[in-house]
Amino acid sequence: MLKQRAEGEERGEMGGVVGKGVYVLILEISRETVVEIGRARRRIRFKRGFYAYVGSALSGLEHRIQRHLRSSQGETKKKHWHIDFLLASPAVRIVAVILAQTKERKECEIASHLLRNGLEFVRGFGCSDCGCESHLFFSPQQSALLSAVRSSFIASGLSPSIFNAGRTQ
Repeated sequence: MLKQRAEGEERGEMGGVVGKGVYVLILEISRETVVEIGRARRRIRFKRGFYAYVGSALSGLEHRIQRHLRSSQGETKKKHWHIDFLLASPAVRIVAVILAQTKERKECEIASHLLRNGLEFVRGFGCSDCGCESHLFFSPQQSALLSAVRSSFIASGLSPSIFNAGRTQ
């Protein structure tokens, strides 16, 4: 269940988030792990720490985010995107979701800001349908990653909402 956080406080649930938009999943990987990603089954080694996955939901934010949350809780689903393969790992959990409603395609702009912030990234992850270097970024510290993501939304002209996901394992 997602809880909205503002200024460090929890308040309310995600219910009511409708429409199109962009989102970032904040993931925690509890231990170094290797995951096979995509149809090509490319093996990627993920370090322990925090990751930001940038995605868009131009057919519905709440539906897309709930799909990712169910996957991270172990619900079996067909794997469409790179993130589906990563979320299927028992070492991965979603700790927060940052989102903004918009009809514009903003995920590449946010990914570009994160790249310019100097964050480490996983080359080619989540960006097979665009020209970006990556849509998955790494930081050993959750607070630094959250700050970079929030700044990227603001730099893209968006007002981010932050939701805590709580323990999903």
